[in-house]
Amino acid sequence: MSATEHPVADTTAGAVRGVVDERSGMRTWRGVPFGATTAGTGRFRAPQPAQRWQGLYDASRFAPPAMQGTFGWRDMVIGTEDCLTLDIVRPDTDEELPVVVYFHGGTFVTGASHEKVLQGHMLADATQVVYVSVNFRLGVLGYLDFRSLGHDCVATPALLDQILALEWVRDNIAAFGGNPDRVTIMGESAGGAAVVHLMCAPGARGLFHGAVAQSPPPASVHSRLQAAMWVRELVTRMGLPRTTTLADLRTTNAEDLVRAGQSMQRNTKELVQLNTSFMPTVDGETLTDHPIDTFEAGEQAAVPLIVGTNSDEASFAKAIYQTTKSRQRAARRALEAFDPDNAQEVLRAYGYAGGRAAYADLIADAVFWAPTVILATAHRRKARTWMYRFDYASAAMRWLGLGAMHTADLGAVFGEPNSTKASKWDVSNASERFSAVSRVMQYHWGKFFHTGAPGEEWPVYGFRSDEMPGRATAVFDDGMRVEWDPKAPQRRAWERFDMREWGLHRQDLMNSAASLLGAAHPAWGDA
Repeated sequence: MSATEHPVADTTAGAVRGVVDERSGMRTWRGVPFGATTAGTGRFRAPQPAQRWQGLYDASRFAPPAMQGTFGWRDMVIGTEDCLTLDIVRPDTDEELPVVVYFHGGTFVTGASHEKVLQGHMLADATQVVYVSVNFRLGVLGYLDFRSLGHDCVATPALLDQILALEWVRDNIAAFGGNPDRVTIMGESAGGAAVVHLMCAPGARGLFHGAVAQSPPPASVHSRLQAAMWVRELVTRMGLPRTTTLADLRTTNAEDLVRAGQSMQRNTKELVQLNTSFMPTVDGETLTDHPIDTFEAGEQAAVPLIVGTNSDEASFAKAIYQTTKSRQRAARRALEAFDPDNAQEVLRAYGYAGGRAAYADLIADAVFWAPTVILATAHRRKARTWMYRFDYASAAMRWLGLGAMHTADLGAVFGEPNSTKASKWDVSNASERFSAVSRVMQYHWGKFFHTGAPGEEWPVYGFRSDEMPGRATAVFDDGMRVEWDPKAPQRRAWERFDMREWGLHRQDLMNSAASLLGAAHPAWGDA
């Protein structure tokens, strides 16, 4: 590989020519195909490797993202089904470096490898890694299980896309100066969930050696019943007959499918009960069991793990309901959709969630913090685990009542303060406080990428002993401090709550989906 203005690397599909970025001075290759098109006959099926090309592939421009809605008033659809591409950034040297493979977030329905904050130039420079950011199928094309319409499909195409990307990295990253034996997978939000799912997926075993999951919703998976409910809703919204087949949907305009999926995602009645349209499905093969069950059985990948959440993940929820009674009713309904027997104990731990802040905290903890603690508790028996909480927020964000909201940590980790979704609410410029917390996070993340452990100042998420209270949690705000077993009363309440099987206590869904699955099908994992 030549340190020229247009660096060239050889891959299994052909040579790719990148550029040295003028702003950062980093070598970059953009829009590199790792898979064939998933349009037409490839729709809903497992991805295939990229076809070989002749000559030099121009990797100087970003590729279009995966097809997705924009959730705007014009109902626009952007992107392409031919979306299996990735971007690579590294320092302009020939040194062999560790590899970070990043999976973007976006509620499983939006996002791209080249979002401004995720382009990775500052992170790759600060931590001296080869950074790989991946595009994969989204929404109705990537995260909906159509097996209730036939078996000529896979339950979660996106997860198989991600595994194919990791196989590409194993086979090709050495040509870009990356060490294939030191690969860390990393993601935030739905991308953090992807990290958890890959740790659970047998097909991904051995393809990575460390994991960083930022603000993951680990329990965000569909049961087969839940997926069948959304498939039927999709067919209904498109005005198609109940006899619709997979073959019919493969000839349907992709943008129409995405628009119908986008309208489903806006179903606020289901959203407030934590039931979203698009998630991976436990199929017994690619995702063999619910992630919580996999981790508690010790069957996940035995790799070191950094995992954590932000202190105000769901601060937006403060504005959803206007009265104490409406907030309490909504909280109770959301919890009882999972585990009505233990919902009251969780509600009690949050003062019954009548206040705006208490309701927002409960929703954030239900989706992000509580299942993350469960996974960290289980994983520390399998491999070294480090847990964190991101508390940093500017004075303006605290004044707005938003605090360290969802995605706020990305700016600090990537060294890009004004490029995240959270930063759109922040009218203040990056401060020295931000620079300080960014430096300390990049230090720990970088140590982890290179050695499989953050800096020594960050204790493992260990067990209680005579010397230590256990459950050390790094808190990133003004620098870093350590808290031991934060929010212990809430943690204990969630430990008795079963968040694995959404909807089994909603008889309306059980009845409506039974006709699609057949009475003999269990809810989880029957392929």
